[in-house]
Amino acid sequence: MISGVLLDLAGVLYDGDEPVPGAADAVARLRACGLPIRFVSNTTRSSKRSVVTRLGTLGLAVTDDELFTPAQAARAWLHEHDRSPHLLIHPDLVPEFDGLVKSARKAIVVGDAGDAFDYRSLNQAFRALVDGADFLALAPNRAFKDADGKLSLDAGPFVAALEFASQRQAIVLGKPTQAFFDAALGSMNCPRAEAVMVGDDAETDIAGALRAGLAHALLVRTGKYRNGDESRFKPAPTAIVEDISGAADWIIAARS
Repeated sequence: MISGVLLDLAGVLYDGDEPVPGAADAVARLRACGLPIRFVSNTTRSSKRSVVTRLGTLGLAVTDDELFTPAQAARAWLHEHDRSPHLLIHPDLVPEFDGLVKSARKAIVVGDAGDAFDYRSLNQAFRALVDGADFLALAPNRAFKDADGKLSLDAGPFVAALEFASQRQAIVLGKPTQAFFDAALGSMNCPRAEAVMVGDDAETDIAGALRAGLAHALLVRTGKYRNGDESRFKPAPTAIVEDISGAADWIIAARS
């Protein structure tokens, strides 16, 4: 039985500035079947509001409470633990952390900072970690599909470098953590055993969801997918489908 759907964004619903063909129709078909959907993205270069707006321009109407991002989880963690952020993130993501109460206790927050990753910024973060700051990683992804169609370094390699240098383990807040999946599933009262995840990243989307206890995880052959990804990480995908349209077909057929 399937009673809830989690959808990744980049590589699943859109590729660069273009929607994946059939994406809007696939989402509409899932909604028409009465299946609740949550959109779970590890994007750390865009604010939640800008992501919702972007989806709207692509014909995908998504509300704020349907979208879950690592920055949202990080902000909640900082508030709960009374920490002030030391941000090593993309400039476009900085507004997500506005308005937090200042605290003498700090937490390093690392996302995909893009060109802001330089020796000075990494060394400042390293020194703060050595001095005892908490260590938050928005996402551990190794790479993402860039605007030129090739893979580029994501936040994960920089998180790993800081972990190695500081001998500290980062607290990961986005996929593939169970808490991130659970937050999205809890918002639609969907048990893990009745949930399906659709993604293009065999490691964080697929193996991560299955390790977190979700019943199914479908790997699409769009976005960052490369031949053989399905056999590189364990657990293996429940199924491999061509695209989001194929995923919708699979889910609708398997939902009862």
